[in-house]
Amino acid sequence: MTRTAVPLHAWLILAAALVAVSSAGAVLQIIDGVPPILKASWRLQATSLLLLPFALMQWKKMDEEARHRFTDPRNIGIVIGSGICLFLHFGLWVWSLDHTTLTHSLLFVTAHPLVFVVGLALLGRPLQTRQSSGAVIGFIGVGFTLIGAGGDGEVTLIGDLAAFGGAIAIVGYLAAGRNLRSWMPLFVYAFPVTAIGAILLTIASIGLEGTSFSGISTDFSVFGWIDPIWLPAVLYLAIGPGLVGHTGINAVLKWISPVIISVSVMIEPILGTVIGMVVGTATAPDQWTWFGGCLILIGIYAVTTTAESTGSFHAEE
Repeated sequence: MTRTAVPLHAWLILAAALVAVSSAGAVLQIIDGVPPILKASWRLQATSLLLLPFALMQWKKMDEEARHRFTDPRNIGIVIGSGICLFLHFGLWVWSLDHTTLTHSLLFVTAHPLVFVVGLALLGRPLQTRQSSGAVIGFIGVGFTLIGAGGDGEVTLIGDLAAFGGAIAIVGYLAAGRNLRSWMPLFVYAFPVTAIGAILLTIASIGLEGTSFSGISTDFSVFGWIDPIWLPAVLYLAIGPGLVGHTGINAVLKWISPVIISVSVMIEPILGTVIGMVVGTATAPDQWTWFGGCLILIGIYAVTTTAESTGSFHAEE
């Protein structure tokens, strides 16, 4: 499809989406004293409720053939698999925010293009030189970034690994989205996937963190986010990063090339760190994080622009 000149409002939507997505980590850290998996479940619970009316409106507009296709066992299996990947992504990433710095968490959780290249290599798929070089540069950057782990600071190896695990999980979510979003309306796809992730996170929090439906303290209650103390932050996560962020990025695909959007999203670790420093949840990164982080972003840029230009990878969210 030939794109015409990008309208100003498309750039404004993309800018708002990037700020919203980048702010999620800092806002989650503001919800202090709440177990991490419970925090992740709160975000997806609220997001699910927000998505539901939009999903119902789109479902009503779908024809019978599309509805029948949605209920096909194979497609239902993909939706469930996508929900499981989203559960793992948010669970691991939000847990990592409590066990490493905000900068490290954002760098590693956004490194999924490097995971994509490794996956292609393991499957025996041919790689372009730029993809291979980008992956090597990116993982060298990972090595430098990890030098600070285990020291006296807030960086820990287990926290960084958890964030990277979140990046691995999101690859499955993106693959499912690419498969289904070619014909399935955005909210009809997003609602069940998000709801499945919320349910699994809630169950995991009950089993691993000892939370309950009738917790005396809202900090350990399954639906504690509706308490006035936490409601503003959780609603922001649902409306800001959830709706404005991810939906906004999808919306501007109508005008802006996926390559430009994918490269723009690379600003998240930088912008997220700045937001964290402003609100007091992050400190300035050390020299190893700066150097390694730059190499990671260079590697991601090389992989993303090569994969996007060849049509071999498209990040649907």
